Amino acid sequence: MLKGFREFIVRGNVIDLAVAVIIGAAFTKVVNSLVDDIIMPPIGLLLGNVDFTNLFVVLKQGAKAAGPYATIGDAKAAGAVTLNYGLFISTLVTFLIVGFVVYLMVRSITRLGPKKAEAPATTKVCPYCLSKIPLKAGKCAFCGSDLTGRT
Repeated sequence: MLKGFREFIVRGNVIDLAVAVIIGAAFTKVVNSLVDDIIMPPIGLLLGNVDFTNLFVVLKQGAKAAGPYATIGDAKAAGAVTLNYGLFISTLVTFLIVGFVVYLMVRSITRLGPKKAEAPATTKVCPYCLSKIPLKAGKCAFCGSDLTGRT
């Protein structure tokens, strides 16, 4: 059993998957920082000094303290139930960026990979009636023309 497990672990696909997960986790942190620290602040300024991390709607007032609450943290500390749509917008922007980068990577890898060979032709066109017929046909099935000696 240990031998089988060892063979499974050292197989190339498992190691590739582990590397992809580690790089993906690091990439996620970079993209989150890009969105939260670089992209969303200027968008917030353009929309009238809006801080997306604190855009929320109070669904139920807190048991410890009544609103209004300045931040999501204040609302959570008071025990309020909130709908955090600003965080959702940030997460959506992060998803779109990650999706776009993955699209670019797959597109690049596809271009670098081997080209698909075109399948050899299996039909030809009859010179008389322009119907498609098998390559090896000696007579057209549609018009009856003799095609021997023609390519």
